[in-house]
Amino acid sequence: MTPIISNRIEKTRAALAKNDLDGLMVSVQENRFYLSGFTGEDTQFDESAGVLIITPTRLVLATDSRYDLQAKSEAAGYEVVIYKKGLEQELPGIADSLGIRRMGFESARLSHKQYAAFAKALNTVSPPMELVPTENLIENLRKIKSDDEVARTVSALRLAEKAFVQVLDGLRPGLTEKQVAWSMEKAMREAGAQGLSFPVIVASGPNSALPHAIPTDRPLSTGEPILFDWGARLNEYCSDTTRTVVMGQPDDRFRKVFDTVVTARDKATAAIRAGASGMDVDRVARDYIHSSGFVDRFGHSLGHGTGLAVHESPRLSPIKDERLETGMIVTVEPGIYLPGWGGIRMENQVVVAEDGARVLNDPAPFDPILKI
Repeated sequence: MTPIISNRIEKTRAALAKNDLDGLMVSVQENRFYLSGFTGEDTQFDESAGVLIITPTRLVLATDSRYDLQAKSEAAGYEVVIYKKGLEQELPGIADSLGIRRMGFESARLSHKQYAAFAKALNTVSPPMELVPTENLIENLRKIKSDDEVARTVSALRLAEKAFVQVLDGLRPGLTEKQVAWSMEKAMREAGAQGLSFPVIVASGPNSALPHAIPTDRPLSTGEPILFDWGARLNEYCSDTTRTVVMGQPDDRFRKVFDTVVTARDKATAAIRAGASGMDVDRVARDYIHSSGFVDRFGHSLGHGTGLAVHESPRLSPIKDERLETGMIVTVEPGIYLPGWGGIRMENQVVVAEDGARVLNDPAPFDPILKI
């Protein structure tokens, strides 16, 4: 077991004691990896590669036979238990052997159906075991990134940025949004990406007014905004970037909207530092956009944390106030969306420092106007 994972387990055990728990069942995929190094992936919400069970003195990784060798190879320091009849049937025996009577579970991950099945099974032992819902016990640890986690994020970011440059070199009028999105995915995977942070967004013209547009068969045209939102997953960590470009000469509206968004992003970035309020940082960008004549045209939050998942705490949001701390990685992504015309969003990833924010993206100047 690495010293980093050992330290995370110590903090988890401290959280158990604070919450009067004698065991924690960890079923969120990212949290399993964070605490064990086990890379088994849940193929869909109602399927699982297993759970960690952490007590004050023991560490168990319970999984099925598909992951037997993988679990034993990756999860150093854990006892690997292979369940053959399913976790629901075998959990009581596992938990009883560990001396657990109050077991925490991650309420964000466990469905009501699974909870009911686990609770019923645990009532068969004597004395019955109690399932206790928990929230963000491990996610709160994940907020602060180590130097290694920042380095992994930067590596994912550089790979994604190089793929973007490659795709821009081949951008031509007439290509469809779907074709360009596939080119971006292909470029990232061929460069060695473990996967995508999320499905690539390529949205052109009026479609770019949809913040989370799905690529369509619409062909790209000159003079209109083309919004790219993409990210690579590398060494388990996610990048997340948005850029908006135009082929040929843009109209005056593009220039005004683009300059407003970039200035809002940079002003908000300058407001980020340890101790700052995420709500206040969001307000810096939002107020500037509103004062520039685009009232109610920036609807979503300014940013979010990234890490093992592409959306993590903290949030830079007008409705949730969170204090920023040194080592957090957040996106800064203001946008302006004009129905019938299009939208522009420009997003960077930054790491919070004591006296400011360090932008992780390539510092080279970005020119959104593409010559064709």
